Amino acid sequence: MQENGFENLPGSGPLRDSKKFASDQMVRWCPGCGDFAVLAVIQKVLASLDIPREKYAFISGIGCSSRFPYYMNTYGFHSIHGRALPIATGVKCANPDLQVWVATGDGDALSIGGNHFIHALRRNVDLKVILFNNRIYGLTKGQLSPTSEFGKKTKSTPWGSIEYPLNPVTMALASEATFVARGLAADVAGLTEIVSRAAKHQGTAFVEVLQNCVVFNNGAWKEVEDKASREERVVRLQHGKPLIFGKDRNKGIRLKGFDPEVVEFLPDRPPKDLVVHDEKAESPHMAYLLSKMNETNHPVPVGVFRAVRQPTLHELMEEQIIKARQSAPTDLQAVLNNSEEAAA
Repeated sequence: MQENGFENLPGSGPLRDSKKFASDQMVRWCPGCGDFAVLAVIQKVLASLDIPREKYAFISGIGCSSRFPYYMNTYGFHSIHGRALPIATGVKCANPDLQVWVATGDGDALSIGGNHFIHALRRNVDLKVILFNNRIYGLTKGQLSPTSEFGKKTKSTPWGSIEYPLNPVTMALASEATFVARGLAADVAGLTEIVSRAAKHQGTAFVEVLQNCVVFNNGAWKEVEDKASREERVVRLQHGKPLIFGKDRNKGIRLKGFDPEVVEFLPDRPPKDLVVHDEKAESPHMAYLLSKMNETNHPVPVGVFRAVRQPTLHELMEEQIIKARQSAPTDLQAVLNNSEEAAA
């Protein structure tokens, strides 16, 4: 074992074995928890990137998902409730060479951390943000979370919730995030593809993972997770292709004014007015409309909603620092004396 705690130093060759990204810590999640699938997917994706482990940092807040850094054989920081994103921002800006990941939950990111969530995304910080959404506070034993359904009965809302839930993807798009996606913990293949793309994106890559909490919110996403109903309740977003779903591929999405609606048609004879997905559109308005579809009256969209390239926060910061150094005043005493002319 090397002095820095890693067996493989830079230049020691690719790390293709996902087990090398697994730490020696016992994984303390409940049997059947969707977190296990996300952990396996991320370890697999990282092993495929040929980046040494010491070039990764995993930052988390508080919650079941926030135990994530313990289980990764990389650098990591288990921070405080809701503050994973500002800490991760500092890590990335201080050391842009690191690939920085954030593991957070629907409570951690959207309740106490809601303000940080918005601003990290609008600043386009080069982070990979994985939000585990089981619609409940699991670590603290089953209280209402910001994504819990209206009318949800929990230990903190015994008469049913009178709050409307937040939609993480809608919030991310409204915050102008440059990469926004949604996956299912029960669909490992689909989630692997999404996480792989997020890992390679330059800028904020946000991925919502719909998952179950077998103890405190069993069946959180039952219809979209179950194989028997998934094809009828999920529409997969594919760039450049019309939105078609259903077991027989005989249903699609078109717009009625500004509202998505479901239409049925004969298999292999889709109407020409179906929405064609464009993840690279400069404006996120169409992706925003799709994000509003939910399991009540529409299929739930999964896949990549948006993927565009814009300057990242650390790139703009480095550019500004260079310019500031080039035009730095030479008379330090004048600056200290608050001379506007010297500072100009």
